[in-house]
Amino acid sequence: MAVGTLLRHVLELLDGDVAKVYEEQGLPDYRPRFSPVVRALLAEGPLSVRDLAASVGVTHSAASQTAAQMARAGLVTHTPDPLDARRRLVGLTPKARALLPRIEAEWEATVAAMAELDAELSMPLGELLREVA
Repeated sequence: MAVGTLLRHVLELLDGDVAKVYEEQGLPDYRPRFSPVVRALLAEGPLSVRDLAASVGVTHSAASQTAAQMARAGLVTHTPDPLDARRRLVGLTPKARALLPRIEAEWEATVAAMAELDAELSMPLGELLREVA
């Protein structure tokens, strides 16, 4: 099996497991792919989809799709840019801000779980992935 296929499989497994944890913690509409967007919006405030994509390091299409999923979950809004009416800004909703303590707690738990996994491996997973990238 090719490395890319194996990595996609690992990502699918991790995303599924993390999504289950979010659901168990009272975050049924939250998905792992939302975390980079939430972090970017917390750090930078409302962003256009183009700027969000650049900040997160994904394509415009991926950022747009994720923002649309988050809007359906009530986590972000799309509002007109006061400086350019042609652009819309993605920003966190009050619902998303209210969920931040739980979301951030899960981020910390995920980091701790990764540290445990890294301790079991011959080389930390993040280091290995950076080496082969």
